[in-house]
Amino acid sequence: QVQLVESGGGLVQAGGSLRLSCAASGRSFSTYEMGWFRQTPGKEREFVSTISPGGSTIYADSVKGRFAISRDKAKNLVYLQMNSLKPEDTAVYYCGADWSGSRGEYVYWGQGTQVTVSA
Repeated sequence: QVQLVESGGGLVQAGGSLRLSCAASGRSFSTYEMGWFRQTPGKEREFVSTISPGGSTIYADSVKGRFAISRDKAKNLVYLQMNSLKPEDTAVYYCGADWSGSRGEYVYWGQGTQVTVSA
């Protein structure tokens, strides 16, 4: 059974840092694109960052220069290092794997981890 489990969320003051982790199990994701989305109440899930199997990365403009995505393919892990956090970064962060162009979203999703940034 495929499972993605996020961890590392929490409460942090503005300007602080957090590192999110996503552990994938049930199959190897080394050949799949993986990434992060986030969602706040009443809004649609918003793209944050993605990383290809080859290590190419893409970031949303709102996090560019502050967030860094990385992966450990051997361990089926994906990380999101978040620096210089702002209150507007407050959201539930979801890890995704295996991008589906026809769906316009990842095939597999984690349950999410809450990130709260206080002013």
